[in-house]
Amino acid sequence: MSADSKNSKKHVVYKKVSRDKSIAAYLSRRDFVDHGSHIDPVDGVLLVDTGYVKDQKVYCRLKCTFHYGPEDIEMIGQAFTRDLYVSTIQVYPQTGEESKSVTKMQERLMRKIGDKALPFSFQFPNYLPCSVCLQPGVNDSDKFCSVDFEVIAFCVSNLEEKIHKRSSVRLVIRKVQYAPDRAGPQPTAQISKHFLMSDQPLHLQASLNKEIYYHGEPISVSIQVTNNSSKHVKSIKIAVEQATNVVLYSNDKYIEEVAVEEVNDQIAPGSTFSKTYVLSPSMASNRGKHGIALDGKTKQEDTNLASSTILKEGSDREVQGMLVSYTMKVSLLIPGMLGDITSSDVTMEIPFLLMHPNPESNKNQEDDDFAIEEGGELSPQGTVDAEDDD
Repeated sequence: MSADSKNSKKHVVYKKVSRDKSIAAYLSRRDFVDHGSHIDPVDGVLLVDTGYVKDQKVYCRLKCTFHYGPEDIEMIGQAFTRDLYVSTIQVYPQTGEESKSVTKMQERLMRKIGDKALPFSFQFPNYLPCSVCLQPGVNDSDKFCSVDFEVIAFCVSNLEEKIHKRSSVRLVIRKVQYAPDRAGPQPTAQISKHFLMSDQPLHLQASLNKEIYYHGEPISVSIQVTNNSSKHVKSIKIAVEQATNVVLYSNDKYIEEVAVEEVNDQIAPGSTFSKTYVLSPSMASNRGKHGIALDGKTKQEDTNLASSTILKEGSDREVQGMLVSYTMKVSLLIPGMLGDITSSDVTMEIPFLLMHPNPESNKNQEDDDFAIEEGGELSPQGTVDAEDDD
């Protein structure tokens, strides 16, 4: 086996060191999966320079923040941020509560790093949203909206003291959902439209071949039209619409077409028509378009369209920050007596899920060899806890 193939199977462990070298944080992953029945714990290790820290304490914090509006700007004394969840634990000196079981990856990291390595772990509460952000437009780059997660390790004398950047480490993480193992029934919709001065209706039926699509996968929609009316269908429009509800602060709703096709397929009165259309919604074809929801990201790199939000039973919609859904919209354009001026549409919508598949490789990550990766990640917008000091 070649060296390249060996390296390709290594599990990446992420490392970041504070500016004063007092703390090094290690995370076994950056994406933490909400499986519905349970959520992956945030497991990591801190390496503390006890000689430098001396009598100070080292804490670790898991934070979920909703950002809305310009970064680091306040209005009427209120920042455009809201902490949806904050949990802080003391890692050093140890408090005696560290006897909880550690993961295999934590054990291996502690053996590799040495006896000064200290494990930490957090458990996500069941109600938190997944990482998501709205893409700002070219001319309104300051209008930022996102749900972010981060792990912060810091050294202070007490929790009332301001966190200094030189003695702290921030690692952006993501909470993600993968597509359910079982899909629902085949999505189908139909509608009959009656027109003035027409005895019989026009009947439109549309269907998708499945309920769940993966990012990057083409989506096929089949339509059947029985035109028993006296109206002439001039053209057909097929579009994938993304709807994003911002349910904190403003309750804004963005509905954007992320893939569209307009064709001059005409349907005469008294005829039938059937055809399958294929659309491929992607981030690449919507770059720079304001109001498009994207999955959260941890580095300065492209992400993808936001995955569909799956609400758990009993969850509070407001705490979710942003809710994302997708529909396939089929429209038949029918000109009126005065042409396009008085035209009407026969329209229907079919909801579906757009998500990532559940990668099987996650099952045995702890048994893989690992490689440590150092480097900066995309810092979340609006983090105002730390001083901007040297």
